[in-house]
Amino acid sequence: MNDTFVTLHGWVGSEVTFRDPQGISVANLRVASTPRLKRDGRWFDGETTWYSVTAWRQLADNVRDSIRKGDAVIVHGRLRTDTWERADGQSSTTLCIEASMIGHDLARGTSSFQRTVRTERTESDVDAQADALNRQEPPDLEGFDSFGNPVRSSEEEPGSTPGYTAA
Repeated sequence: MNDTFVTLHGWVGSEVTFRDPQGISVANLRVASTPRLKRDGRWFDGETTWYSVTAWRQLADNVRDSIRKGDAVIVHGRLRTDTWERADGQSSTTLCIEASMIGHDLARGTSSFQRTVRTERTESDVDAQADALNRQEPPDLEGFDSFGNPVRSSEEEPGSTPGYTAA
């Protein structure tokens, strides 16, 4: 797979939107990144690039609870482009990042880490079924060797196909 992964630092430019469709958490936010450039011994701001960032599952839950508009962040993830037609008929392209990591940029401020507490798994019907399957007697495997190959019975002729009777 030829995916492009990027790491960028910038500022959160929108409130985090959070959804939980079909039980899978997803968080979306916009991040602006403006490079600092030096020309003729003077520093100035380059052109700002906006990214649409999507986080899934546990990362989405943590982003919802931790990231706010205006925060300095570092984002790492898979880059893709989304091309679409605007209402005025012109084509537009959005840079999208499917994030695998998002965190506060500690070069620009402080943060406090709190480990996510995972809920204890209780024994469910699936666990009980799996346990029952593990404890049941194996099916009758006579006629097969340990590799799953058919074993010829003493009544079959050498060279014949096991279980096959010629008409």
